[in-house]
Amino acid sequence: MSGEAFIALTPESVVFLLIVGFIGGLVSGFIGSGGAFVLTPGMMSLGVPGVVAVASNLCHKFPKALVGAYKRHKYGQVDIKLGLWMALTASLGMWWGAGIQQDIRRLYGEAGSNLYVSLAFVIVLTIVGLFMLRDALRIYRSGAAERTSRLASWVQSVEIPGTMVNFRVANIRVSVLFVLPLGLATGLLASIIAVGGFIGVPGMMYVLGASSLVASATELVIAFVMGIGGTFKFALGGLVDIRLAMLILLGSLFGVQLGAIGTTFVKPFMIKVVMAMVMLIVAVSRALVVPVYLAQLGVVGLERPSLLLLERASFALMVLALAAGAFIIVAAMVRGYRHA
Repeated sequence: MSGEAFIALTPESVVFLLIVGFIGGLVSGFIGSGGAFVLTPGMMSLGVPGVVAVASNLCHKFPKALVGAYKRHKYGQVDIKLGLWMALTASLGMWWGAGIQQDIRRLYGEAGSNLYVSLAFVIVLTIVGLFMLRDALRIYRSGAAERTSRLASWVQSVEIPGTMVNFRVANIRVSVLFVLPLGLATGLLASIIAVGGFIGVPGMMYVLGASSLVASATELVIAFVMGIGGTFKFALGGLVDIRLAMLILLGSLFGVQLGAIGTTFVKPFMIKVVMAMVMLIVAVSRALVVPVYLAQLGVVGLERPSLLLLERASFALMVLALAAGAFIIVAAMVRGYRHA
């Protein structure tokens, strides 16, 4: 990777990265993930190549995840055993996906890589976001507590001798043959778009039957392990800009602790509301730039003003998603604190 891919930093870009890092950390500490989908495009908006943005985001992610996991472990929300089991195959998925990402960039260039990432965002986040929003609204309207999904109930009922494991904090007993593929999918998605938690957290909730609090906290353990492996993999190709990673980390370390504290003051369905809302806004944002990348590949013809409009609208929605998530978290924390 040429050093030309590493942009020059100005005072304005430094402040921008610190602010975005703080808000990304706030959401990450609250829902177990959620910062990468704005941090990566945020870096790209400064002129950072997409693959460098993904790699640098992974580099900042593992120390931030360690801080968040430690904070939420103090509240008894982290199932370390479940996190480590999933991390086993998540690390493999991370290396596999990183190789795919680099191969696509080599074959189709920056536009092809960006198109690949954006389509993955749109498909995955739309499906998972709609499902989670429906579940959150059901809980809110009925006033009922979280309940185990039918899929998770079936998974917990399947007895496979020699593979059953008790996860005490999550209060579930399942076969690791269900846990390991889920970890693989989490790592694969994390290396493609740096957002593995959008698969890992819903997977632990709806496939394994963990509560939203435990799932969002346990994902931080997985993110820590994946972040180390992913950073090493991308660094071998010279794709990690340590300056960007450290600036985002500096802002994130403050936000992630505040977000973790917020989970103690809100009802569990609020975590689902925030996560679903953020997912759906980001899906629309990424969909807006798909025509831009298709134009860069010569598949469709668009004028320069149209391309700029789509890019700006996409980034504006990214900022809106993170700001809205942060507002809901802070407002819920204030209400919960007053009530307490």
